[in-house]
Amino acid sequence: MSEISLDTLLEATLFGAGKSLTVEELCESLGYDEEEMLDSLYSLRSTLKRRRGGALQIVEIANRWAIEVKPDIAEHLPKDAKTELPVKLLKAAALIAYHQPISQSRLVEFLGQKAYDYVRELAQYGMIDRRKDGNTRRLTTTRRFSESFGCPYTDRKKVKAWFREKVQEIGLLDDLKDHLILEDETNSEGSVQSTLDVSEEN
Repeated sequence: MSEISLDTLLEATLFGAGKSLTVEELCESLGYDEEEMLDSLYSLRSTLKRRRGGALQIVEIANRWAIEVKPDIAEHLPKDAKTELPVKLLKAAALIAYHQPISQSRLVEFLGQKAYDYVRELAQYGMIDRRKDGNTRRLTTTRRFSESFGCPYTDRKKVKAWFREKVQEIGLLDDLKDHLILEDETNSEGSVQSTLDVSEEN
């Protein structure tokens, strides 16, 4: 039996994981150094891009790598074939989408210390981008977030506007509507800021 190439192992590992992984996690799992892993990731990305009729692509989101369905194919998938977030993450995802860009420290003010776990899990699902910003991280949604929630936009501002409309409509995130009271407040500089009542149920 011929030796399996690293590209093939990577494709199988990322596909089987069902979530995004860092280069460090891939190196530890497969036993290769970082340089070899990065070379193979770029090679695999090119291979999948060239593969005629292929449905998958490899993407890098917030320094994490994942295999996902290509956007032009994903829009034709049945609803039950798309990634669903665990219920416990929906409130955090909603807050990030509504307020983005939002600092991680601000999210902690809303949700408490458990927000750190939510952010980590949302990043693993590839739903958010978390960029270092001073002593905190700035959180925004990703293309995968848009695909999962059926949002036709990937531009952050358009996603934010779309999500605000949907949260207030009957049908999307009904289980959150009782928890999220959406209002706009004007600050001293005249710009509009959003506020949410995210108090826990008694």
